[in-house]
Amino acid sequence: MGSSSKEETASDGDTASGGASPSNDGRLFTEGERVLAYHGPRVYGAKIQKVELRKKEWKYFVHYLGWNKNWDEWVSADRLLKHTEENLVKQKALDKKQGVEKGTKSGRSAQTKTRSSADTKTEKDDTKNNAAKGKKRKNESGNEKDNVSAEKLLKIQIPATLKKQLVDDWENVTQKDKVVKLPRSPNVDEILSKYLELKTKKDGMITDAVGEILKGIRCYFDKALPMMLLYKKERRQYEEAVVDDISPSTVYGAEHLLRLFVKFPELFSYVNMEEETWSRMHQTLLDFLKFIQKNQSSFLLSPSAYESDKVVSDGKGKGKDE
Repeated sequence: MGSSSKEETASDGDTASGGASPSNDGRLFTEGERVLAYHGPRVYGAKIQKVELRKKEWKYFVHYLGWNKNWDEWVSADRLLKHTEENLVKQKALDKKQGVEKGTKSGRSAQTKTRSSADTKTEKDDTKNNAAKGKKRKNESGNEKDNVSAEKLLKIQIPATLKKQLVDDWENVTQKDKVVKLPRSPNVDEILSKYLELKTKKDGMITDAVGEILKGIRCYFDKALPMMLLYKKERRQYEEAVVDDISPSTVYGAEHLLRLFVKFPELFSYVNMEEETWSRMHQTLLDFLKFIQKNQSSFLLSPSAYESDKVVSDGKGKGKDE
């Protein structure tokens, strides 16, 4: 689900460009073109907003139709398919393989994006325009019973020692003008990998569900960090540390990952899943928090280990935070 999962593209010998013929300058797609885009193991309707040549490779800035623009992103051609009947069939086959109900446009598993009212309208318009092609999709509103179950399951209990860490973290950044020294080690990617290794050794094998949940945590982290996980005084540091195609999960560590767990109830309130799926995810998230708690001394900085944001500004040419 995260930045690494987004690089999962076509499998079984599929060609992501979907038989596209390059233009004279090598571009496979053009601005304004409607396409299908891989995101993790599934394919979604998208529209190309911009095209740029970066490091001798064409990159395409896509907007996922029906999803909040916060999830717009730059992708390479191997993440895209031409919008053809053949590829639409492929999209439906992948959805079916992932357990999506026929005729329903599912959320991106644990990666589901927050949808704005404008984007919802866009999706409804697209539904009307493409009904004749068999692309009619239903709203993801879900029923009241499912939503109530989700609300109950989303109450994630953060261990007391980690709550104290969150308070100390808030105080260091907002009251003492300090920031977490970057890059962190271990970073979020490494922590997730360590947990996966532990579960594999302990259980003998790892289920696909746990692996997908961990990918989802990574994806949520990469997308949510600049939107809702940073304090104002950390934004300049972020702009300096996360450039080009660098994923935040390879730069930030457990301090910011804990902030994501505080936001999960809000983020997941937009997701419609079966109660059994929620329960499995909830159990994995709690177990992962216990894993962080057990390794708190090596994963999390002590309050005295934060550095002054003035040092960051002076050392990296960053200005004031206000």
